[in-house]
Amino acid sequence: MPIVTIQVTREGTASDRQSVTAEEKAALIKGVSELLLNVLHKPLASTFVVIEEVDTENWGWGGLPVLEYRQKLAAMPEN
Repeated sequence: MPIVTIQVTREGTASDRQSVTAEEKAALIKGVSELLLNVLHKPLASTFVVIEEVDTENWGWGGLPVLEYRQKLAAMPEN
């Protein structure tokens, strides 16, 4: 019984929204399930897909909260 967890940020999906739509989630579930069926021959009925949306406050990058890290990158001169 495969269990696949997909974590996506709540940003950058479109300028007018902050989360993944139900249709997009359905497409992710279908695509991942079919991939496991085609590659590992895992039946669709035994595959579980969990989608977690992560707020920017809840993840970090380079030892900093992600928004601080991005500010640091933006302040760096380009080479």
